[in-house]
Amino acid sequence: MINNNPIGLFDSGVGGTSIWRAINHLLPNENTIYLADSKNAPYGEKSKEEIILLSKKNTELLLELNCKIIVVACNTATTNAIKELRASYDVPFIGIEPAIKPAAHNSKTQTIGVLATKGTLSSELFNKTVALYQNTKIVEQIGHGLVELIESGAIDSPEMDELLHSYITPMIEKNIDYLVLGCSHYPYLIPKLKKILPKNVQIIDSGEAVARQTQVVLKEKIGFSNLNKSSHLFYTNGNSLVLSELLEKKYTVLEKDF
Repeated sequence: MINNNPIGLFDSGVGGTSIWRAINHLLPNENTIYLADSKNAPYGEKSKEEIILLSKKNTELLLELNCKIIVVACNTATTNAIKELRASYDVPFIGIEPAIKPAAHNSKTQTIGVLATKGTLSSELFNKTVALYQNTKIVEQIGHGLVELIESGAIDSPEMDELLHSYITPMIEKNIDYLVLGCSHYPYLIPKLKKILPKNVQIIDSGEAVARQTQVVLKEKIGFSNLNKSSHLFYTNGNSLVLSELLEKKYTVLEKDF
């Protein structure tokens, strides 16, 4: 089954490009369209109703652009809105949620840390997942301010270092041996996190798992592209320079009001 229509992805800003990278690495022949809703970032501080409305707006734009499958490259949007999206639109959705399962299964100290947004940690889906692992102590930390700093291009700022130390040090003191990144923006902080964390603490994000699930759904339901050369479009309603820098200026980023 061949389908050359693009894979659509959206996030509350630039962070979902970490998911895009994993998908592009696994499925290099697929065309993609990425929406960075930076104007409304972060979703993690918004109400469930607002998150659903924004997710529907992004979905409808991607459907207008003929996307064959939509990846909700945002933990907060997945945990708060994907049920409504699947009920409202006749297109497959791939979600992203914190990878608690592999961390809990492999933890030797039976203590894991989860760094995520308020919207993810307070969601019904997240709390249902946590309830499955009652033998594991889960240390939750809201990453206040992290998304905003990433969105403003301030990953290497003193403010970022200060925030990360304040969030991660208490987790280390509670003896975590896994740190689960519960926001698609946070993989861009891995180099900094590795400098703070002891060597025995492993970092887990959801990028590879999302890419594999996308591959499965394309194979079983939608079809792969058979193009020799893929194209990638990036749209942002924020500052195109920040997104362009994260993509190492390899792709054209277009500013669009949506």
